Amino acid sequence: MAAVHLTRPSFMLPRALLTALFISPLLSGCLGGDSDNNGNGTSTGKVNALGVSGLSYQTASQSGKTNTKGQFQYYPGETLNLWVGDLPIAEGVPAQEWVTPLEFFPDLRAQLQVPSVDDEGLSTHTITEQQLITDVSLGNLTRFLIALNWTEKVREGEGIEIRDRVIQQLNAALPSLSGAIDFTVSQTEFDATGTASSPANQLLAEICFYPVGDELCEKLPTQADIDSLPERPEDDNEWDPEVEYKQDLEAKKQRIIEAARSMDEVDAEDARDYLKRELKKISTIIGNRFYLDNHTAEHAPNDTGIKQVKIRRIGGGIELSDIGAITTRPQDVVLHSYSKQMAEVEYYVSGPAGGESEIVISFSPENTYRWVRKNLRVVITD
Repeated sequence: MAAVHLTRPSFMLPRALLTALFISPLLSGCLGGDSDNNGNGTSTGKVNALGVSGLSYQTASQSGKTNTKGQFQYYPGETLNLWVGDLPIAEGVPAQEWVTPLEFFPDLRAQLQVPSVDDEGLSTHTITEQQLITDVSLGNLTRFLIALNWTEKVREGEGIEIRDRVIQQLNAALPSLSGAIDFTVSQTEFDATGTASSPANQLLAEICFYPVGDELCEKLPTQADIDSLPERPEDDNEWDPEVEYKQDLEAKKQRIIEAARSMDEVDAEDARDYLKRELKKISTIIGNRFYLDNHTAEHAPNDTGIKQVKIRRIGGGIELSDIGAITTRPQDVVLHSYSKQMAEVEYYVSGPAGGESEIVISFSPENTYRWVRKNLRVVITD
């Protein structure tokens, strides 16, 4: 255990987590628990916090489609390949409990493993995530997935739903594209329209996001089709409800055009907002699995022995890959050491009665790049 003496101030408020001791058996099933082991020994992973359904996946031993929750099956140690229909979107991604689009790209995945240091001097993953979500390739891919969502916009609290109807049309259109869909090009090139329409927009133009038989899914009328019809009479009383007029088909053509999606309808900010929500939710789920064995500690000024606060995990044992801690008022409470093996922080009081400090603990559980933050309030009493 390494002794540390950090004095950077903190203004974080403590969290009252004592209730976790009493309700942990009830919560263990509703905190988005670790990837479940299934009857065949496989684990369950998930694409994003709220899921991306309808993706085809394959590991060394498992294959299928992500279900309505965006889940897939894997054995620990396997890698994951993902497709939208016949279109590959990720290859060789380490299969794990949570997989996000940031991990689809090897360079971004590598950067996630290196934590940032915040203003308190503690390691955190959130700064790194927020920096990476501005990546153009990530933005193009995320926007593309959002554009394939059945309801067009991904509302807060909902995942992405890629229906079989969309995938069937996507597969039918892929062979006729002018080129491959390349997520690594600039956003301008990825969103190109008009005579030089990008492959992504060519693909979206061939997909109808309405039920089979809806007029908006019909083939776009040609000008010859329109010209072959009679003009609508100027006198409304002379209109024949059984006759389709030129103006009717022109209006229908416009409705079909307006119903088609394009990449410029999902901007980069939409993608970043979506990723922020998903990443924050995963961090919250993981953080809620852990608590300190005390949220407030009181000690007399002459009780200068070394004290411990332990990190606990709801529903089981705990393994950490790293840990750090600070005390906000080292003149009152001094850090003695912290240990990832013991999942604990040691400290002692050094100030007078009435003094207090926050011990802020940042730790990274095994099998995730993410860091969890917990606080202990230490009060020196009379």
